[in-house]
Amino acid sequence: MDLHALTRELNQKNDSKIVMLVGDGLGGLPMTPGGKTELETAKTPNLDRLATKGVQGASIPVAPGIAPGSGPGHLGLFGYDPIKYVIGRGALEATGIGFELQEGDVAVRGNYCTLDANGNISDRRAGRIPSEESAPLADVLAKVSIPGIEVFVRPVKEHRFVVVFRGEGLGGNVKDTDPQRTGVPPLAPVAACPKSEKTAGIAAEFVKQACQLLAGQPKANGLTLRGFSEKPNLPSYDEVYGLRAAAIAVYPMYKGLARLVGMDIVGSAQTLAEQMDVLKQSWNDYDFFFIHFKYTDSTGEDGNFDAKVKRTEELDGILPAIEALGPAVLIVTGDHSTPAYLKSHSWHPVPTLLVSDCCRPDPHQTFGEDTCITGGLGHFEAKYLMTLALANAGRMGKYGA
Repeated sequence: MDLHALTRELNQKNDSKIVMLVGDGLGGLPMTPGGKTELETAKTPNLDRLATKGVQGASIPVAPGIAPGSGPGHLGLFGYDPIKYVIGRGALEATGIGFELQEGDVAVRGNYCTLDANGNISDRRAGRIPSEESAPLADVLAKVSIPGIEVFVRPVKEHRFVVVFRGEGLGGNVKDTDPQRTGVPPLAPVAACPKSEKTAGIAAEFVKQACQLLAGQPKANGLTLRGFSEKPNLPSYDEVYGLRAAAIAVYPMYKGLARLVGMDIVGSAQTLAEQMDVLKQSWNDYDFFFIHFKYTDSTGEDGNFDAKVKRTEELDGILPAIEALGPAVLIVTGDHSTPAYLKSHSWHPVPTLLVSDCCRPDPHQTFGEDTCITGGLGHFEAKYLMTLALANAGRMGKYGA
């Protein structure tokens, strides 16, 4: 019996509320040996106060030693085995902006980048070009024409866009064209299986025409393609947990992932304060709330330790607003670690705090990587976080006689 078959069998209905607050890329590392991480450096009085009555540990997003992308990281938090359920970034981005994927479509996440005179990448995110500058470029790229293929280009946010290829015989297994570093040209699209050879050729033609169309742009004069993927099919939160679930997120990708697991996307908040307003307004309509905060990740990717500390403090500041609503279970965690020291997602287990009236508190009085190593939850696979949440909310029956 797999995990979801078990939760289907054991889930019980009641009026309890579960809140999962995800600080994207929350985990970190010290910048110098023996120093403190970003979370440990930040002033987090609310997290420390909750630590005194909660239980903490370190979650493993996928498997030991594996650095996850945001998709697998969140799937684990939602209780879906990220090795069994593979969702490409393109499908997440497309679904997140409300694009209705059809069977056979291949969706791709695009990044505008800046190319130098030699065609090498000088900035992988085109200076984090603001959305008001990047959005019109989707109309420019819509001029790409490939015989026998429908091409849809949609803006996402800042340097991100989505392209969807629709036609016969397309496969979604194509390698990314982002080399993940500067000073080199974008990679060519390469099929990872015979079924995707046609898609790779279409992507190469798209890139060729797109770069010609973008050639005069001051920042976004090039692009990379990531996360080629077909439409996925996942069981919903209601099916596997018996929960009416809501997502309160800013970035389209996270809305997309939430929608793919059957959550309703509520509100159009752009700040944490606005997200708290949406939470309060929708409190009576749902059992489970996923609240996403992006900027603990992006500051880590930028290698900006101090900025990540400030964003962590910002996250800490909204906890009283959540507590005031009286959730039966409050979880604070991340989908992966993004240490400023590494400027990237990493394999390190993620600090996780669970608070409920019936949890078994551990002795810790603060919340950070060091305390999570010896916390009561221990090291655990993230896919079990939802069963812990359900149990603490009184929503899991007994297994066996």
